[in-house]
Amino acid sequence: MNIAENVQQLQQELAPSECKLIAVSKTKPVSTLMDAYEAGVRDFGENKVQEMVEKYEQMPKDIRWHMIGHLQRNKVKNIAPFVHLIHSVDSIRLMEEINKQGAKHHRVISCLLQAHISEEESKFGFTDEEIFRLIRDETIQHLKYVQVVGLMGMASFTSDEAKVHKEFEHLKLLFDALKYNDDLPDQIRMEEVSMGMSGDYRIAIEEGSTMVRIGTSIFGERNYQK
Repeated sequence: MNIAENVQQLQQELAPSECKLIAVSKTKPVSTLMDAYEAGVRDFGENKVQEMVEKYEQMPKDIRWHMIGHLQRNKVKNIAPFVHLIHSVDSIRLMEEINKQGAKHHRVISCLLQAHISEEESKFGFTDEEIFRLIRDETIQHLKYVQVVGLMGMASFTSDEAKVHKEFEHLKLLFDALKYNDDLPDQIRMEEVSMGMSGDYRIAIEEGSTMVRIGTSIFGERNYQK
């Protein structure tokens, strides 16, 4: 597998839409990540805090690290000093902890609200109603070290492309509804909609994604022995 060729092909595909490529590097060794880095990748996504910290310590410091997995509150402190974007904010309590840790390091931490757009109960995220309640919650106004910059969502794992289109379309409509809402608090603005992975990123691009999280199409299948 030629990682550099895979990266180049994806970048060419994404270029017309100006969609950002997040290389999902979970379970892959630093040597493999460096192949992608040398090919021009600067945004890497991890779903486990310990693995992200270990790679951050070993790799170039111009890398933008994205936390794409479910984040436990007690792990926020480990990535607060350096994380570029947390894609998976799914509760107000998590936002409060991110704010607390951001204050300790004197840095505003950028986040995406994870929206539950699939019918799969196993996936995390806010419902539409919960997101609209959240933006009206006075708690948000006191979170000076959190900046919500958009939404993230995961479509159903299915071969039914019409279903995936519908779920991504829904997320983009929700994003637009928030983006043009005049009542958003200062801590929330809509700039990014992170949707699409190796199996469905082309559909996500069609539906307006600004970030795709791609692992298998760059690095091959995950190493589950790690």
